[in-house]
Amino acid sequence: MTQQRALIIAAPRSGSGKTTITLALLAALRRRGVAVHAAKSGPDYIDPAFHAAATGAPSTNLDSWAMPPPLLDALAAGEGLKIIEASMGLFDGAGEEEGRQGSAADLAARWGVPVLLVLDVSGQSQSAAAVARGFATHHPAVRVGGVVLNKLASPRHRGGAAGAMAALGLPVLGAVPREAAVAVPERHLGLVQARELEGLPALLERLADLAEAHLDLDAIQALAKPLAGAAEMPLPLPPPGQRVALASDAAFGFVYPHVLAGWRRAGAEILPFSPLADEPPPPGCDACWLPGGYPELHAGRLAAAGRFLGGLRAFPGRIHGECGGFMVLGEGLEDASGTHHAMAGLLGHSTSFAKRRMNLGYRQATLLADCALGPAGTLLRGHEFHYASVTDPGADAPLAALADAHGTALPPGGGRRGRVSGSFFHVIARQDAA
Repeated sequence: MTQQRALIIAAPRSGSGKTTITLALLAALRRRGVAVHAAKSGPDYIDPAFHAAATGAPSTNLDSWAMPPPLLDALAAGEGLKIIEASMGLFDGAGEEEGRQGSAADLAARWGVPVLLVLDVSGQSQSAAAVARGFATHHPAVRVGGVVLNKLASPRHRGGAAGAMAALGLPVLGAVPREAAVAVPERHLGLVQARELEGLPALLERLADLAEAHLDLDAIQALAKPLAGAAEMPLPLPPPGQRVALASDAAFGFVYPHVLAGWRRAGAEILPFSPLADEPPPPGCDACWLPGGYPELHAGRLAAAGRFLGGLRAFPGRIHGECGGFMVLGEGLEDASGTHHAMAGLLGHSTSFAKRRMNLGYRQATLLADCALGPAGTLLRGHEFHYASVTDPGADAPLAALADAHGTALPPGGGRRGRVSGSFFHVIARQDAA
C-alpha cells in the first residue's frame, strides 16, 4: 500500500472554475496512470459522481460540520493521491465551533493539507495577487501552496498576474486561457447528473487535454502532502432494515455513498429498483428508502407508474423519503408548468415546483419519534437544498425538531404517519457515531 498524499482545490468563491479544474486534473492524472481518488468538501451529491467518472473510483464527501471528527478522519483514509474539491469559497462554512464550520479550510487546517487556489482573473491582473495574499495569510494553519490562473485573456494578461504572484512567492501551477474553457451542463441544483450525460467520456477527454496543455501536473502532484486519516470507521447512520429497497434512477439519485457503505458494513443488504421503470420495491425487504433527486422533472411518469405506486402503498415495512422522495410520498406534486400530478398519498402534504423558493442550509435534527432514521431523540446533522415549496402541509405529525448551523430553532420539519416518514432534510451523520 502506498502512502496517501492529498491536496485541496479551492477558490475565493463559487463560479471560479474549481470544478472544471478539478475534473481536468483528475482525468489527466488517471490517463497518466496515477492512482488518483477524489473527495468533496461539504454536502454535495452531484460533483462526486463526476469525480467518480473521472477517476474510476468512488468519491467521498468530507464535511467538518455534519460529520463527527472520528467519522471525518476515517473517511479521509486511503492510498495514492487524493484531490479534495472545496465547496463555495475556501473559508465559507457555517456554525461557530472552530474546526467544525463545514469549510474546506477546516480540512486543510486539521490535516495540514495544502491548498491549490483557483483564481478567476477575468477583469483583473496584478490585483489577483492581493486576493491570493489575503487567502494565503488569512488563517495560520491553512497553507496556500500554489495558484491556478483561470480565464486569462492574453499572454500579456498572464504575464501581469503571474509576475505579481511571483513577487509573493506563490508558484503559478496552471494558467488557463478563457478560450480553453470547457462547459459542463448545469441545472437548478448544480451540474446535470453524471449519469444523464451520454457524452461524459468525451467531455472528460477534453478536460484531460486542457489539463495537459495548461496545468503543471508534475508540480501539482509534488504539492500534495501525506494524509493518514484513521483506520476505524464509525457508523454514520444505522440501516433502516436488514434488506433495504433503494429507489435508484434519474429521479432518485441523491444518496451519500458513506451512508450506504455504513449500512453494508452493518450487515444490511441493499436492493436497488427504478420507479421510472415502474418497478415496485423488491419483495422480501423490510425497509424502503426514496432518496432525493429530480422527481419534479419526471412527475408525469411517476404519477403513471402504477406498479411502483401500488407496490409502495402495499409495502409492509418502514418507508422513508428524503427531499425528492418526501415529495413523492405526499398527496401531489405540481411541476414547473403548474400541472398537478397525484403521488403516493402515504403522507398528507403537497408540494410545488412551480412556486419556487430556494431552501439552502445545514440542519440539525432531533427525531420526535421512532422511525427509519433511528429512535426518538436521535440527533442528526445534514442539510436542505431544494427549490420546491410545500403548498399544503397536511395533518401528519412532524418528524423532527430542527435547528440551523448556529443552533437557532426552526419550525419542526417533515412528516410521519405509521411506518412512513419523510422530510426535505438530507441526513449526513448521526452525532453519536462511534
